Amino acid sequence: MVLGGAVGVQAQGVAPPVISNNKARGLYEKAQEQTKNREFGKALETLGVLTQKFPSLGEGWLLKGSLLKAEGDTRGALAAYREGLAKVPPEAARAPQYLLLGDLGLQYGDYATAAVAYRQLLKVGTKVARARTVAERGLRTCEFAEEALKHPVGAAPAPLAAPLNAFKFQYFPTLTADNRFLLFTGRPMAASGEDLFVSRRAADGTFSPPMGIAPAINSSYNEGAGTISGDGKTLVFASCDRPKSIGNCDLYISRRTGNTWSPPLNLGVAVNSPEWDSQPSLSADGRTLYFTSTRRGGQGQEDIYVTTLQADGAWAPAQNLGTPVNTPGKDMAPFIHASGTTLYYVTDGLVGMGGLDVFRSEKTAPGAWGVPRNLGYPLNTFEDEASLFISSDNQRGFYSRTQLTDERPATPGGPPRERGVQLYGFDVPAEAKARETSTYAQGRVFDAATKKPLGAEVKIYDVDTDALTQFVVSDPETGEYTAVLNDGHRYAMYAAADKYLLKSLSFDYAGKQQFNPSALDIYLDPVRAGRSVVLNNLFFDTSKYELEPRSRTELNRLIEFMRQYQDVQIEVSGHTDNVGTDAANLQLSERRAQAVVAYLTAHGVPAARLRAKGYGATRPLGANDNDANRRLNRRIELRIL
Repeated sequence: MVLGGAVGVQAQGVAPPVISNNKARGLYEKAQEQTKNREFGKALETLGVLTQKFPSLGEGWLLKGSLLKAEGDTRGALAAYREGLAKVPPEAARAPQYLLLGDLGLQYGDYATAAVAYRQLLKVGTKVARARTVAERGLRTCEFAEEALKHPVGAAPAPLAAPLNAFKFQYFPTLTADNRFLLFTGRPMAASGEDLFVSRRAADGTFSPPMGIAPAINSSYNEGAGTISGDGKTLVFASCDRPKSIGNCDLYISRRTGNTWSPPLNLGVAVNSPEWDSQPSLSADGRTLYFTSTRRGGQGQEDIYVTTLQADGAWAPAQNLGTPVNTPGKDMAPFIHASGTTLYYVTDGLVGMGGLDVFRSEKTAPGAWGVPRNLGYPLNTFEDEASLFISSDNQRGFYSRTQLTDERPATPGGPPRERGVQLYGFDVPAEAKARETSTYAQGRVFDAATKKPLGAEVKIYDVDTDALTQFVVSDPETGEYTAVLNDGHRYAMYAAADKYLLKSLSFDYAGKQQFNPSALDIYLDPVRAGRSVVLNNLFFDTSKYELEPRSRTELNRLIEFMRQYQDVQIEVSGHTDNVGTDAANLQLSERRAQAVVAYLTAHGVPAARLRAKGYGATRPLGANDNDANRRLNRRIELRIL
């Protein structure tokens, strides 16, 4: 039936050719008869003779093209249709052939041929509105691609070296925030199932042999399209046709404690639908999830959706990302950069190089995204690009590309050439980088008294907006945590565990400081009389005691602490360096402490639980012999009474 349809396209509405040469006519009629008798191999042999001896006979090339296409040799069909249509008079009845040639040209990146075919279709006209729309869209694609080829963006991506790319299919690469572990989906053969694999990345950029992620994850079912949080502790992946599934493919979640992954749990009806749900991408802290779905109510067959983890531990009902990201076409494989500011995805619903291209969109406001921009050539090509990932530091990118893995010509009557998927790597050009570069703070959380690891909440706030930007939990077995920080921002980081004092840390990346990863172990003191902690995110102008607006992040966390521990009484103590007179320093330290207490009482903390005390320069943490030490000595402390 496929072959008959292909030949029908070749001949439909076109008058039978008038072939004056008897030998040429005989060969052509012989090939037609062989085709009618389904002797396709013989027909192609006959047409081979015809096109060799009578190369100017366009009808011979067109019949050959229709047979080659039906046999799966689309590259050969492209060449035959190109030859044939150049040798026959243009007419409206050939519109389907022009459309087919244009589509074949795009399929192999022959933009010149495709453009000529689409222009010819539009010139001869067609009564089929869809054909005209496809031709107009195809012509825009050709024009975009030819311009992109003249202005390449960065160096061409290259396949990742062994031991990676050992499978027939591998895709959806994703790295942890520290760039140490690569997660990807692997499938040995077309008929085999998908599994998740992990490879460790060395300092020189090489990768270890991939290993299955864990027996608790990989199973007899299909596990693919995985994503992992920045700290490597939360995994979401797609799995199909599992018992008690909601749709044919659902999203599942697993969490790692120590080296053990929990049994996967279905994310439930708030996230999954009765349709296909797959291709997840987690935010760095594992609390926002983007994914692809074919559920009803979208703008195309595949759309991108988002859901967030709520305070009660449940996922919010998934929401369509809407325009301008989603289109009437296929919008798939979202990837949210560690910074949370830039979304990458693939679509064929926007003009590009042909097939699925990678686009980027920047967040303009909470829940709102800017106009997507094509990442250009050579990252995008006429092949289908998919599942892009860009490292947190914006330096290295990875993605998968569908390509022919068997370059042998298709043989008449034989199997079609197989297509595989490989992982590629590239240095990220400026045009493809996320709007903000990320680094990370990484370490362990301990009990200050016992030195045992603690499972603690680690939260990061942007002090200029008081917005919570990261919320991770340290591993209760090892105390390990990883939290992402973006360049150009000032952050307050808090580590807290039940019955322990809040630990306050400060990161200022708004200036010209080096933007490097931070190795930072945190020791938490129990909530006990006499224990104290420095409040590192209270800010005052020099010699002033009025709190700066960005201090509200710290002050609001103190209010939360006081509400959590209703019986606790505290002393807020002010300290200065030794610059100035003792009397002036004592007065300044007292007034700063009083300013903190005044804020707390104004926001509902009983005054009876608070005491303000100034110590001036009498209790330094270090010698006042340089700016760094003096900065440490200028501080506000909280002490349990």
